[in-house]
Amino acid sequence: MRRKIPGTDLLIAFETAARHQSFTRAAEELSLTQSAVCRKISALEGYLGVPLFNRVKKRVSLSDAGQLYARQIRENLKRIEHDTLLLMAHRSAGRVLELAVIPTFASRWLIPRLGDFQKHHPEITLDFTTRNEPFMFTDTPFDAAIHFGDPVWPGAVIEYLFGEEMVPVCVPALLGGRPSVEPSELEKMPLLHQSARPDAWREWFAVAGLSNVNAMGGSRYEIFSMLVEAAKAGLGVALMPRFFVLSEIALGELVVPSPYVLHNRRSYYLVYPEDKRGMESLQAFGGWLLAQARLYREAGTAETAA
Repeated sequence: MRRKIPGTDLLIAFETAARHQSFTRAAEELSLTQSAVCRKISALEGYLGVPLFNRVKKRVSLSDAGQLYARQIRENLKRIEHDTLLLMAHRSAGRVLELAVIPTFASRWLIPRLGDFQKHHPEITLDFTTRNEPFMFTDTPFDAAIHFGDPVWPGAVIEYLFGEEMVPVCVPALLGGRPSVEPSELEKMPLLHQSARPDAWREWFAVAGLSNVNAMGGSRYEIFSMLVEAAKAGLGVALMPRFFVLSEIALGELVVPSPYVLHNRRSYYLVYPEDKRGMESLQAFGGWLLAQARLYREAGTAETAA
């Protein structure tokens, strides 16, 4: 049966005009005349039997139906473009792994280790897209995802990677030449906070054995990348996930002034659909990732013991 789908040229003209709210700007982007864009949109409206734009004098605006259709078409065109580019770039099926990742996890922990994976699996290409929240695998092109939270993801296999360990970090100059200081001394230093975790410092001091600490004062930063830059600038002591500052600690730009660790109840997981258990490239990546996570956990345990 013939599918009832408008021509992609009509859909592209509509999506572009909807995005700009202008036929003229759509024509400029598509290297067409304004009249050509108008004809394509009129043809699409005739095909659908629904007006997609309100036309008042020389201005246009999306109708209610047009707003809904524009959102749907935009996502579907992105999906088609993604699949097309993927096939053009990687002609051999089964060697590309589509991964949804948390930005900070990917940039600060995963990507610095990928050289080892590519060395052992040069035939596998990894494509990354950032996603922070769980989703339905059936509605996306993803083969697997990195998840931070509770071990709950319906219809998916969940593999534990590691927990989140929050440690204080600062520039060495704040310690006055000492390798470490007592938690009571940290209380008197400028404390830097991540806005979404207002109680983190109070919880850390409780782990360190200090109660009734006024740990709410100090500057707040919306994202951890801003927080680490503030710490590197010597503005105070930041409480950070350990994996986020591994490179700065290794380079000596930041130090951990106290060994106490605040363990978050949530953790990082590799998740993937149950029906992809036997996917060869996923098995290779998953095995490598779990081994890297185990090494990271063991390194953290040895550091704490020391």
